[in-house]
Amino acid sequence: MAVQQTVSRQEANLTRKLRKRSVGLRFTLYAILSFTILSLAALGWLFLSASGTDLRYMMADTLITTQHRDWAKYVIGSSELQKRVNAYSKKFDEMGVEKDLGLVHIEPQPSVAPTVVKKDLVTIEPISGTNFKGHLVTISDPTKLRIAVPEKAGKGEKVSSMVKRTGAVLGVNGGGFVDPNWEGNGFQPEGVVISGGKIFYNDKGMNGTVSIVGIDKMGRMIAGKYKVSELLEMGVQEAVSFSPRFIVNGVGQVKSQADGWGIAPRTCMAQTKDGSILFAIIDGRQTHSIGATLYDIQEIFLAHGAITAANLDGGASTVLVHNNAIINKPSSEYGERYLPTAWLVFEHPETAVIKNVWEGLDISKIDPSKW
Repeated sequence: MAVQQTVSRQEANLTRKLRKRSVGLRFTLYAILSFTILSLAALGWLFLSASGTDLRYMMADTLITTQHRDWAKYVIGSSELQKRVNAYSKKFDEMGVEKDLGLVHIEPQPSVAPTVVKKDLVTIEPISGTNFKGHLVTISDPTKLRIAVPEKAGKGEKVSSMVKRTGAVLGVNGGGFVDPNWEGNGFQPEGVVISGGKIFYNDKGMNGTVSIVGIDKMGRMIAGKYKVSELLEMGVQEAVSFSPRFIVNGVGQVKSQADGWGIAPRTCMAQTKDGSILFAIIDGRQTHSIGATLYDIQEIFLAHGAITAANLDGGASTVLVHNNAIINKPSSEYGERYLPTAWLVFEHPETAVIKNVWEGLDISKIDPSKW
């Protein structure tokens, strides 16, 4: 009798184990089937619907602005990636050639201070959108800006270091630079660099065309494509190279989010009708702020009365320094990048000592990968 009870208990235990295994197997198969169905549905939406296609191209545009540009081919294909890059290049060129109609009117600074309340030179306010957080900087006097460059040859310099070294009030990152594998030393700019009305760097020749973001003698913002010789004729005092110009004569050139060149950390510059300079500094690639499109920035600038606006270097280069403190959160895990140029703001720009670090160098022999 005891033997029969033992056998019965063993059979019952075995039955329970088999039932548990059966339930577990059914649950696993159900989970796999559900995941497969959901994945197929998501892929179908991503590749077959209009909204899914828009999202894929937004993802591709975002990857194009990073060091992982090649990954975009897995989202839209190699052929479409090349078409996308070529289309943006053509579009940016077109956005850079429309002539400025002279809508900015800057009142000359009086030799004797008037009795009216003077505007603050620098104001900073927070800005945000669906996917981003950042800062909007207003500089009331555009003639207070200078382009700064590294103190020593061989590598770039952090914007915070440039600000501290020169005694500037504020600094943001400037133009583009040669950056092999996104690991460059930040010393070799791209295009042209003008500071204090003098050409510091020029890899285009005097008759070569270049996309620039600059300021002339009167404090008017100059952006778009020009011959280097034209820049001197126009009296450009400060300039770096980058693109695109996306507000022209008060009209936004980016028509929708889909054309906004992806989501990324951004540094952009604009000018209002009264001459005030605006900088938008947007954090990105972080949990608190994914990043912004150029359309996002364009709409912010237009809401603040911008007449002209252009893109500056962004991504891991994006940084805002005020009173020797970094105000934003750079996207790189290592903090600020070493850069060849920065826009600095001075109370007395005429006293700023900014020397041409590339003077006497053969720029064809600069090694941007050597630290």
